[in-house]
Amino acid sequence: MNRSKFLLFPTVAISSMVTAQVSSVTFSGKVTTKDKEAIPYSNIILKKEKDTAFVAGTITNEEGRFSISGVKPDHYLLEASIAGYNTHKQSVFIGGLSEFLEIPPIELNQKQEKETTIEEVVISASKKNELDNKLDKKTYSVADNISQSGGSVLQSMQNLPGITVQDGKVQLRGNDKVTVLIDGKQTALTGFGSQTGLDNIPSSAIEKIEIINNPSSKYDANGNAGIINIIMKKNKQNGWNGKIGFTAGLGSLWVRKDNLPTIRPQYTLTPKINPSLSLNYRKNKINLFLQADNLYTETLNKNEFVTRTYDNGTVINSQLKRNRNTNFFNTKAGLDWNIDAQNTLTISGMYGSEKIIDRGDQPFFNGDKSQRLRLWQFLEDELKTTIMGSASYQHKFKEAGHLLNVGFNYTFHREDEKYFYDNYLPASTGTDAFKLLSDEQVYDFNVDYIKPLKYGRIETGIKLRSRSIPTNMNFIPGTNSVLDASAGGKADYKEFIPAVYGNYIFENEKWEAELGLRLEYVRIEYDVNPNHPTYKSDGYHYTQPFPNFRLAYKLNDHNKFSVFYNRRVDRPNEVDIRIFPKYDDAEIIKVGNPALRPQFTNSIELGYKYNWDNGYLYSAIYHRFANGTITRISSIVPCSNLIYAIFQNAGKSYNTGLEAIWNQKVSDVYSFNINGNIYRNQINAFTVQNLYPQPNIFSADMQNAVSGNIKLNNIFRFSKGLNIQLTAVYLAPDVIPQGKIKERFTMDIGLKKAIQKGKGELFLNASDLLNTMLIKKNIQGMGFAYTSNDYYETQVVRLGYSYKF
Repeated sequence: MNRSKFLLFPTVAISSMVTAQVSSVTFSGKVTTKDKEAIPYSNIILKKEKDTAFVAGTITNEEGRFSISGVKPDHYLLEASIAGYNTHKQSVFIGGLSEFLEIPPIELNQKQEKETTIEEVVISASKKNELDNKLDKKTYSVADNISQSGGSVLQSMQNLPGITVQDGKVQLRGNDKVTVLIDGKQTALTGFGSQTGLDNIPSSAIEKIEIINNPSSKYDANGNAGIINIIMKKNKQNGWNGKIGFTAGLGSLWVRKDNLPTIRPQYTLTPKINPSLSLNYRKNKINLFLQADNLYTETLNKNEFVTRTYDNGTVINSQLKRNRNTNFFNTKAGLDWNIDAQNTLTISGMYGSEKIIDRGDQPFFNGDKSQRLRLWQFLEDELKTTIMGSASYQHKFKEAGHLLNVGFNYTFHREDEKYFYDNYLPASTGTDAFKLLSDEQVYDFNVDYIKPLKYGRIETGIKLRSRSIPTNMNFIPGTNSVLDASAGGKADYKEFIPAVYGNYIFENEKWEAELGLRLEYVRIEYDVNPNHPTYKSDGYHYTQPFPNFRLAYKLNDHNKFSVFYNRRVDRPNEVDIRIFPKYDDAEIIKVGNPALRPQFTNSIELGYKYNWDNGYLYSAIYHRFANGTITRISSIVPCSNLIYAIFQNAGKSYNTGLEAIWNQKVSDVYSFNINGNIYRNQINAFTVQNLYPQPNIFSADMQNAVSGNIKLNNIFRFSKGLNIQLTAVYLAPDVIPQGKIKERFTMDIGLKKAIQKGKGELFLNASDLLNTMLIKKNIQGMGFAYTSNDYYETQVVRLGYSYKF
C-alpha cells in the first residue's frame, strides 16, 4: 500500500449577509367593522412618524381592501377614516426582509363609541444600496461589470465579490460545488446539479447575477457551496422596445511561452465576435419578448507544460496545447398573458447550440528533452444542442404578495462528440477515434405558495423531477492504441426526485429570523453495459431532511449580528459516474465511478455587519464539515506510465475561515469594494480502492493547509456618462486534489461611455491587463509526481457598442 500526501480542495461556507436591498415594499390590508364587515371607500393615509409629513394615500375598494406600494423603509403612522367612524391610527415600522406584507384587519369603531385604537405593526421591506438583498442573496448587475463586458458569463463572474474561477469553474469562497440556475431553474445549459458551459454563454444575454451562499429550503438541496442564479434579459415596457449590441475583441496578443519542437503553432491574435438583440412588445394583456445572442471565439484554451517524475526514476516532459474554436448561439422567446388582475400565464422556449472544434498537440520528450518519445495530435468535434420549453401560471390573491405559482419545464440536451487522434511513435503511427452520443431529457414540475404575514411571510411548495440520460460510447482503436476499446458500450442514467419544503420568515424592529425545512427523496439508477470489464450497474436512494436556520439581531440602525446553519448535499452528477474513459490528455485518463455516493455537508456561520451613510463593513467566521467528501484520485497501475484519475468518496473534511467585505463611496466620483477571505482546510486520513483499470489501493494521511484570496474593485463615475472600473485579484497558494496550486494575480480594466442622449453606449475593456495570470501546479500522486505551468489565454481586449430603442 502506497501512502501519499493528499488534501481536498477547500469547501467554504460564507454568509450572504453582505448584501444590499430592494428599495421599497408594498403592503396591504383590509378595513372592517367590529362585526368583520368590509368598509369600502375608507381613506388610507400614510405619514412619516417623525414629522407627520404626508407620504402616500389611497382608498379601500368595494371589498374594503387597500394596497400601498413604493414605500421606503422607515417608521410611519397609518390612518384609516371614513364618515361615521372614529379615525384609526397605527404605528408602522417597515423593515428589511419582505417585498409584500399583509397587516391585520383594521377595525373601525362607530363614532358614538368615542374610541381610537393605536397599535404597532411591523412590515418587512428593504433599504436601497448598491446590491440587492432578500435575506439570502446578493444581486449584481452585469451591465455594471465594465471590465468584462462582451465576454462570457464565466468571465463576467470572476470580478464579482466572493467569486473565484479555477479550471473553468466558478468557486464560491474556494469551493466549486455550486449549483447554477437560469431564471431560477436548473438547465442543461449550465448543468443539473453541477456547472458546465459558463465559459461559452455570452454575458450580453444576461441582466443580472444572484449569489446565494446560504440557500433557503425552497431551493434544491444540491450544491454545498451555494447557488448562482443567472437572470436573462426581459423587458416589459409598453409598445415596441429593445436593444441591439455588437462586441469585437482580440486575445492571445503575443506568445507567452514557445512550443516544444515538432508541433503546430499555437493560436495568437484570436478573434471574439458577439452580436446581440433584445426585442419586446407589450400591448394590453400581452407581452412578447425575444432575446438572441451569438458568441464566436477562437481561444488558446490550454497551453500546459508538464514534467512527470515516476518512483522508478523515469522523467517525461510534455506540452498540451489546445487551439479552440467555439460558436455559441442562444435565443429565448415567449409571451406573458395577463389574463386578468389576479392571473398570469407565461409560456417561453429556449434554444441553444454550442459548437466546439479543438485542434491539439501533445508531444512527449525524455528528461533532458533530447528525444521525442511520442506525439499525440487530436481533433475534437463537439456539438451540444439544448431545447427548453416552460410554462408558468401565477395567481395573485387579493392581499398584495399573496401568491400561488405553478410551473412546468421540459429540457432536451444532446451531446454529440467525435474525437480523432493521431499517435506518432518512433517506430509506428496509428489513428484512434471514438464517438459519444448522449440524449438527456428532464421533466420538472413545481408548485409554490407565498403568504404574507403581519411579521413576515411563509413559503411552501412541492417539486418533482424526472431525468434520464442514455449514453452510447464507441471506441475505434488504431495501431498501438492507448484506448480501452472494451470500456465502451451503453449506459443509462435515471434520476427521480420528489421534494416538499416549508419556510417561515419573521422580522420586527430588533430581530430577523428564517426557519426552513426541505424533505427530499432521491432515487438514482445507473445501468451499464453488462460486458464492461470493470464496472457493473449501480445506484442508490435516500430520504433526507435539509434544514436551514438564520437568526439576526439588530443592535441599532448601524449594527447587525447574525448566525446561520445549513445542511446540503452534493449528489454525483452523471459525468462523475460515467464509466467511459475520457482522453483529454493522452496519458492522464479520467474515468467516472458508478459506486460514488452523495456528499453531505453541514455549515455554521457567525456574521457581523456595520453600515454607515456611504458604505458598510461585513465580516463572518464560518465552519463547514462534510462526510463522504467527493474528490478525484490519481494513481498508476503496475507496468504502465498512464495516470488514471477517478472520483472517490474520501471521508470527512473540514473548512474554517474568516471573510470580510468593505464597501465605500469616497466621493461622487470614486467608490471601491474590497473582499478578503482566509481559510483552513483539513481532510482526515482515508483509504479507498480504485477499480479501474485494475484494482489498486490508495491511502492518504490527514493533512491541512491555509489559503485565501483578496479582490479590489475600483469604480470611477465621471460626468457626461463616463465610467471606469479597475479590478485587481490576488489568489494565494491553495490546495487541489493531491497537490497545490501556486499564487495567481490578475488585473482588469474597463471604460464605458453613454452617448446618443443615453440611448447608446460604448465600452472598451482589457482582461488580465498585465498578462500575469499563470496556473502553476504541483501534484503528488500514487507512484508519480508532476509539476505543470499553464500559459493559456487570459489577456483579451474588447470594444463594444449597444443601442436602446
